[in-house]
Amino acid sequence: MSKSFVMPGRGAHISERADIRDTRPSEAIEDYAKALYSLGRKTGGGPVGTNDLAERLGVSPASATAMLKRMAERGLVEHTPYRGATLTPEGEKVALVVVRNHRLLETYLSEVLDMPWDRVHDEAEVLEHHISDELAARIAASLGDPSHDPHGDPIPSEDLEIDEQAGMALADAEAGVEHRFVRVSDADPEMLRHLATEGIRPGATVTVVEVEPFGGSVRVRVDGRDHSLGSGLASRMRVVPVAS
Repeated sequence: MSKSFVMPGRGAHISERADIRDTRPSEAIEDYAKALYSLGRKTGGGPVGTNDLAERLGVSPASATAMLKRMAERGLVEHTPYRGATLTPEGEKVALVVVRNHRLLETYLSEVLDMPWDRVHDEAEVLEHHISDELAARIAASLGDPSHDPHGDPIPSEDLEIDEQAGMALADAEAGVEHRFVRVSDADPEMLRHLATEGIRPGATVTVVEVEPFGGSVRVRVDGRDHSLGSGLASRMRVVPVAS
């Protein structure tokens, strides 16, 4: 039985064959691969601990261990008990396909359907498992092959190449130096709504004016206007010096 996906407002209809879908990993495996990819960036490519993985996915450590064993049998991870797991090249490919789908969907929902950027993450979490490579390519083409999603996260290319520009936390930026706001986590809708209210989006030029001691707020200047941001928010906003 074939499956299909219709892009709202585009009139495009992509037919998806069951045999193609049958070769794709399960949603659970895709979620684990994506989580390992994300957490692995924080470890600098080192092993991801089972407890950290379980916490990210909201499962028990025993469940995470069982899934890692299954993924290791499929050649998607290298898993060493009590040390953690790392994605193999094949496992990273699985992760990047899901990351590409997710970020393309976020961009489509935001730019074409005008959905607020604090809501697109949850919608993309559901849809990312149910689109084919062909449909992802058509979405990308319809958007002009965007390089970044609404939150500034890089979108893997069709060849699954990705430019992960790390940047630094805004809270750690040198005062008085202009920085460009490049990305922010999409996991906290309230934080995104606050930034939208303040008119602060990726691409904006931000200058730290003052950082209050002992974890206090960070006062920044954006387009000539001063804003006071909580230290937690400032630590999750990534910036790079304008000169770079």
